[in-house]
Amino acid sequence: MTTLSPTKARANLTSWLKAAVEGEDVGILYGDHVVALRPVVVESADYALREYGATAEDLRRTAAKAHDEIEKDRKAGRLHRFEGDIEQLLADQAH
Repeated sequence: MTTLSPTKARANLTSWLKAAVEGEDVGILYGDHVVALRPVVVESADYALREYGATAEDLRRTAAKAHDEIEKDRKAGRLHRFEGDIEQLLADQAH
């Protein structure tokens, strides 16, 4: 493991982050601890749980409600599948 002081890590942080993402063991010294740089996968459910304190049941209910609203709008003819060119649509709207 490559261990660095915070000052050395900060001076070339992008390179150290890239190395960690590519699998190299990189640690930064903090007092008598080594804090490892590691890539993590963040999912929207994980974010909602950690950032907003939502429970798994809250997420399930919210997803079910959104699904029901989408189906209701689709059946009422207020929702249609877009099958065009999104890039062209955005370019046309920009003018």
